[in-house]
Amino acid sequence: MPTIAADSLALQRFYHWERQAPTRIALTQPMGGGALQEFSWAQIGEQVRRMASHLQALGQAQGWEPGAKVAILSKNCAWWLMSDLAIWMAGYVSVPLYPTLAPETIRQILTHSEARACFVGKLDGWEGMKPGLPEGLPCFSYPLSPADAKQAYEGWDAICARHTPLQGEPLRQADELATLIYTSGTTGAPKGVMHSFGAFAWAMSAALKRIPMGEQDRMLSYLPLAHVVERVLIEHGWLHTGFSVYFADSLDSFASDLQRARPTIFFSVPRLWVKFQQGVQAKLPEHKLALLLSLPLIGGLVRKKIKKALGLDQCRVAAGGAAPMPVALLDWYRRLGLPVNEGYGMTENLAVSHITLPGQNQTGSVGPTYAGVEARIAPENGELQMRSPALMLGYYKEPQLSAEAFTADGWLRTGDKGQIDAQGLLRITGRVKDLFKTSKGKYVAPAPIEDRLGQFPAIEACVVTGANMGQPVGIVMLSPTAAAHSQSEAERAALGQALATHLDAVNAKLDPHEQLDCVVVIRQPWTVDNGFITPTFKVKRNRVDEVYGPQLEAWVAQRKPVVWGD
Repeated sequence: MPTIAADSLALQRFYHWERQAPTRIALTQPMGGGALQEFSWAQIGEQVRRMASHLQALGQAQGWEPGAKVAILSKNCAWWLMSDLAIWMAGYVSVPLYPTLAPETIRQILTHSEARACFVGKLDGWEGMKPGLPEGLPCFSYPLSPADAKQAYEGWDAICARHTPLQGEPLRQADELATLIYTSGTTGAPKGVMHSFGAFAWAMSAALKRIPMGEQDRMLSYLPLAHVVERVLIEHGWLHTGFSVYFADSLDSFASDLQRARPTIFFSVPRLWVKFQQGVQAKLPEHKLALLLSLPLIGGLVRKKIKKALGLDQCRVAAGGAAPMPVALLDWYRRLGLPVNEGYGMTENLAVSHITLPGQNQTGSVGPTYAGVEARIAPENGELQMRSPALMLGYYKEPQLSAEAFTADGWLRTGDKGQIDAQGLLRITGRVKDLFKTSKGKYVAPAPIEDRLGQFPAIEACVVTGANMGQPVGIVMLSPTAAAHSQSEAERAALGQALATHLDAVNAKLDPHEQLDCVVVIRQPWTVDNGFITPTFKVKRNRVDEVYGPQLEAWVAQRKPVVWGD
């Protein structure tokens, strides 16, 4: 790793703002019912230091090892960021969990990471998640935690009240482990991606060369902070530049949250950019909008009005990523005067790999590399490989998987196929392996889901697919016996009801982003002759996607748990 300036590391940046701008408002937190709570850098410092004292005292009392893991299970809020800072200040490593995980996944991550404690914060589905917390694990609640969590665990304010602030400026070194970011792998089991403080600092320095940000900027935090993009862009962008962070209250209040924050920089996944577009089109049909935008004076007024209605009238940099952005969608926003820069990255490289250049039309690609990032295409399989100082240290407690993630000469294997043109622009063309992303930017490993889905007696073979869709879809081929007994309406209805019940049972064991939108029943046999099956009787995923992919949207649009695809 190149030399990282000590004052660019996360904690040192925090101390800088604590000293230089103690009274400036840094975080704005909705408290429900329209109420807001603001935190200055000095107030944040006071609470973080008190919580760090608590974590150190608890660690000493319970014999925590240096670099012990402390988890954060919460939706985005001011206390999430303060918890992370307190964990680091106390000398420990943070383990963020998505606030929508199934209890089995929560337990798996907390056990695998050997988490010594957990912040249980703002959550919508706490009752379902609670069984995932190991018995006896010390937990702490936030002011916005569910009521029974606040009853069960000591609260943030009470803990801060009984501790004196940690003094001085405890430092963490560039090569020290900062966090474990758990991400799904090809087996479906979450892997703990290890990142150092130096990697985060380098990633921010590279990002700022491409997209300048400063203390005058405003950002709305609403994508999970457990996700690498939000973690780098919001948390480390905030610490590095000192910009103001506003938090979203709820899904229902998102539009008003956006209006309140009026972000100057806004990142979202393709699915939300599509929802914004659909909202505009519902009020202003596309043909009418196109006509208005073509008129010189009126077009400018219409653009301003629409952007203001979206809460993006102050947005100077808009970006999308985590899944491919449709070209037509990018063109639509460009006509609106809100060009969206498309980025590409992954947890293993802190999402700092490629992004289109602001002010240039590079639609159809994800742009060139960030400064300091190297990229190449492997000749044997077309895989994009890259390296930079922001690469992970490896997967926690998985030396073999860590070794497999890199080539012999130290390049990260992305698992994505790509093409790099003469201008250095990268186009992603597919996946080397079966793992795919939904339009929400979440990876789905199909094999474990197929194993569960295929346990239904009438199913002979199945494939889980749905890259770039909202949710995965199961496509199943019936056994010859089941196909023979599903000829009449009554037989289909009975089989469909039983399969729908099985689908509910499968989905109940999956994380939200993995749950199947529907199961499509295909009665046409998949054979070697028609190209669906290999000679060793394995289903060819590419063939399934090629034949059925164009019909997926229409099947999902039926809004039925079981769809007959023939």
